[in-house]
Amino acid sequence: MKRYHVQNATNWSEADLLTEFTFPWEDRPAPKTEFRAMHDGEVFRFRFDCVDDDLVLPDGPTAKERALGADRVEIFFATDLSLERYFGLEMSPRGDVADYAAKFYREIDWSWSCEGLVLQPEIREGGYTVSGSIPLPVLRDLGVLRGREMFAGLYRAEFHHKPDGSVHMGWMPWVDPGTEKPDFHVPASFGVLEFACCE
Repeated sequence: MKRYHVQNATNWSEADLLTEFTFPWEDRPAPKTEFRAMHDGEVFRFRFDCVDDDLVLPDGPTAKERALGADRVEIFFATDLSLERYFGLEMSPRGDVADYAAKFYREIDWSWSCEGLVLQPEIREGGYTVSGSIPLPVLRDLGVLRGREMFAGLYRAEFHHKPDGSVHMGWMPWVDPGTEKPDFHVPASFGVLEFACCE
């Protein structure tokens, strides 16, 4: 199982760099996607830096609808690999969030929202950054951060406009789940985030 080390740090330059995002279900190069995470003993901080020269950012009546139709980055947290209880954060470059609790398979509770989630999105020329933070006590109370480890999925939804004006939806996981069709909501798409000095 893939593992990512969450450093005890306060500066992004000290965080480990993860770039293993691919298109398992398409035969094309994946645009550059960088993930970093760190913690200071009180707050878990994460950051996605994405190269994207064709942002898809639709309008919609709710943040959830805008996020689900947009280019975005995603983090799932699970209590264990049965996915009997897991949580999804799907976050767009504009800061719209679709957050939910769920259980296998795709039984989603949209009434749940992530307590303490703070986002700092930034759209720039050639791409975007979504950085954010969640208090560590929230992750512990959810039962996903146990000791120093947390089962997590890291993903990117990479959309672009086709010549006819429609939108192509591409799916980029950190861990290739090996499914026939794109699917992040399976145990095989998860890895482990290991926290330094977190107990």
